[in-house]
Amino acid sequence: MHSPADFVDPTFIEFVKLLTALFLGGIIGTERAIFAHQPAGTRTFGLVAMGACLFVVISNYVTSSYIGVADVQPLYMAAGIITGIGFLGGGLIIFRGGGLHGVTTAAGLWITAAIGMSVGFGMFAVALFTTILALIMFTGMWYVENTFKHWFDGRLSGVDDSNPERDKE
Repeated sequence: MHSPADFVDPTFIEFVKLLTALFLGGIIGTERAIFAHQPAGTRTFGLVAMGACLFVVISNYVTSSYIGVADVQPLYMAAGIITGIGFLGGGLIIFRGGGLHGVTTAAGLWITAAIGMSVGFGMFAVALFTTILALIMFTGMWYVENTFKHWFDGRLSGVDDSNPERDKE
């Protein structure tokens, strides 16, 4: 079975991987910027995905270049990416007042790094599917979560939103 590398310059394939990771990460970041009004948006998520992809591309190149010369493992590079993104995500999480903020954005950066890594390893379909799932979780579940919060806030506080007479009292 032939792969695209048999017909196309490998450098071009690496460029496509980087552009794909940048684009997919940017899509998720755009949702965070526009709908969630978070400071880490299109550029941050796009750069994280592309950076993770670049580390994987570098790791693959080094591995193929040094086969038989040195024991190089691409998954060691992946482990380093996960650690670095965890550190970056930890910096986004803050306690303000009585609440915790930035956890979803940190999780988004983490999944965006994984998307970039999957593009770097050439798993384009998995990266695209994961991007779609992440967008569903960020956008679709936001509406569901807010609906439940509104519903439960009214129920737990003893306020019945279905009674229009309560505002006249």
